[in-house]
Amino acid sequence: MTYSQVTKNALARSLKKLMLTKPLHKITIQQLTADCGVTRHTFYNHFQDIYELLGWVYQTEIIEGLEQYRNAAGWKQGFLSVLYYTQSNKTICLNTFHSLGREHLEKFLYGVIYGVMIKVVEELDALEEVQANVPAKQEIADFYTLAILEQVIHWLKAGANSDPAQIVGKVARIMDGSISRSLAKYQTAAIK
Repeated sequence: MTYSQVTKNALARSLKKLMLTKPLHKITIQQLTADCGVTRHTFYNHFQDIYELLGWVYQTEIIEGLEQYRNAAGWKQGFLSVLYYTQSNKTICLNTFHSLGREHLEKFLYGVIYGVMIKVVEELDALEEVQANVPAKQEIADFYTLAILEQVIHWLKAGANSDPAQIVGKVARIMDGSISRSLAKYQTAAIK
């Protein structure tokens, strides 16, 4: 592991530690660097601000493991792993959600979900006789991404206490076959 990676990991651990007792918007770079034992200059060599560090934490702890689930067969397991991560890191995730960083969390989650959904849409579209155009696939992926994102937000607002498997099951029941039907409607419209 490089020195830069070690420093980033140390900063991430300090941020997560501080987030257990303080709202994100009340954590300063001075507090973070003091806890971590690095200089302010060192922090800025790696990150522009605390939100970028938080994004890096989520990127390295969640996103990098989702690549294998970006398909029609695996999206449910990927979604479930994100929700289990959220429950395992509940204080930090809810702190992010309830803080000034909520916009960052929603943007991050949208990107994660969209990255999976566009792959699912493309995979299902490839099975059809006539393929939908790129804007149609993007529109379908965006629609389902926003629907799933709202389920996650509702779950977070309720304290992330219910079983993640129930949420994934509900989303799966509603989505089962609906992406293919949406693609078929776009293909029918394109033929006319």
